[in-house]
Amino acid sequence: MQKLYYGGDIITMAGEQDDAEAILIEDGLIKKQGSLEDVKQAAEHDAKKIDLQGKTLMPTFIDPHGHVSMVGQFSLMADLSECNNFNDIIQTLKNYINENKLNKGDMVVGFGYDHNFLEGNKHPTKDILNQISTEHPIFILHASAHLGCTNDLGLQLAGIDEHTADPEGGTIGRVEGSKEPNGYLEENAMMGLQKSLFKNMKQDNLQLTDLAQDTYIKYGITTVQDGASSKEIIELFKTLAQQQKLKIDVVAYPVFDAEPKKLMEENQAYAEKYTNRFKIGGYKMFLDGSPQGKTAWLTEPYEGEESYRGYPWYKDEQVKQFTNAAVNDNVQLLTHCNGDAASDQLLRHYEASIKESDNPNKDQLRPVMIHCQTVRNDQLDKMAELSMIPSIFLAHTYYWGDVHLKNLGEERGCRISPARSAYDRGLCVNFHQDAPVVKPDMLHTIWCAANRQTRNGVSIGPEECVSVYEALKAVTINAAYQYFEEDRKGSLEEGKVADLVILDKNPLKTNKMAIKDIAVLETIKEGETIYQIEKNTIL
Repeated sequence: MQKLYYGGDIITMAGEQDDAEAILIEDGLIKKQGSLEDVKQAAEHDAKKIDLQGKTLMPTFIDPHGHVSMVGQFSLMADLSECNNFNDIIQTLKNYINENKLNKGDMVVGFGYDHNFLEGNKHPTKDILNQISTEHPIFILHASAHLGCTNDLGLQLAGIDEHTADPEGGTIGRVEGSKEPNGYLEENAMMGLQKSLFKNMKQDNLQLTDLAQDTYIKYGITTVQDGASSKEIIELFKTLAQQQKLKIDVVAYPVFDAEPKKLMEENQAYAEKYTNRFKIGGYKMFLDGSPQGKTAWLTEPYEGEESYRGYPWYKDEQVKQFTNAAVNDNVQLLTHCNGDAASDQLLRHYEASIKESDNPNKDQLRPVMIHCQTVRNDQLDKMAELSMIPSIFLAHTYYWGDVHLKNLGEERGCRISPARSAYDRGLCVNFHQDAPVVKPDMLHTIWCAANRQTRNGVSIGPEECVSVYEALKAVTINAAYQYFEEDRKGSLEEGKVADLVILDKNPLKTNKMAIKDIAVLETIKEGETIYQIEKNTIL
């Protein structure tokens, strides 16, 4: 049955001055949009007429970077985001053990602590976690998901002791004056322990992924990313696709450790094209860590440090192998770069790979620099030359803006997430939340982009603010472009997929400081409602 929406604001995202009085949906596609009279004439007599009653209709939001497979997993972990000190962490995890009736030996995992907001600004160590239990392996993840801590039992299970060397691109914390591990882990050291311990977790991944989808749907998002997939995660999404259990579109990017070329060759039905709402979009590479965790790789030292600049994950030779692989395999490369030294490394090697490659399509691959926290103007200029997409973690301005001002100083801190500078260079800018690092709340990110205000209410680099319309572009049509889907998603144009969201207010007509309070009332995927706030239910 056709559906005709009218009676409210309709933001088409086809142009800043382009709007419509009505829109007609048929067979999951947009059949007609324009004046109410024209759309009525195009509609069949039995079309279902839906009065928006003054609400706002626009394209659904598109997540250009996140980890949908982790969102469900992390929802089962102890929430440490409200902890203000070590005692809070201890009590929260003890309560978690009791409430979940965990048996001896069961793993205990917490997520969301942030040393920047704990008393003393220090990370917990195994001595703190041992106070919770010596019968459970305990592992807690920093809010950045790049740092963590485990207790003695966790270290034992992971095989980490005084003889264990720091892995390349990672650091094992040590008890002062010795080589004994103190439980704190950074980057590749933390990732290795995480993989080792998570194998012991009892969880229904199919159910958890379903829960993750629902999380995104409630925020009006119908295209999501799994931005660092393992072989097991690819198999999980294949299973969901084959069972037709994906409610929204999922794009996976396997990491190089997962042999992505082989995965794409073995899964041709999903390679760069959807089958039952799942596709493998390209390759993923990490080059550094977290600026708020001070592991992002910078060209200049962190504020107050004599020489410490963070560190890289890989040597140049290996990075060049990865960029060569992506360019020569004719696939899109997504690269995690928080520090400007990491950005230099990516740009240097990607440009060299382009120059050396005989791939005739090498200039149309739309490579993506993920996060772009400290990217410089000269680097943005180089990105424009390479047609590289900046996917900016804009919400950093709010969540860690105060920390960046402290860690980077006034000049560099105010340039965090330089969206205005990127837009001014003609780049196809998009914004993400890196869920589960923060909630996939696009309206909050739009608020951040338009206002650039920290948690403490400090204005951080107001010259890097963008207009509300530019922020909306970053999470709709520009995000669709990253996925090579701008011809079918991201704007309400005839022939495109009817992925729609209904908001209680029009962000273009709302005071900029109130945008974060706008509510998602309904999410529509391919013409069918999959969420309604009135019923608070996923349909």
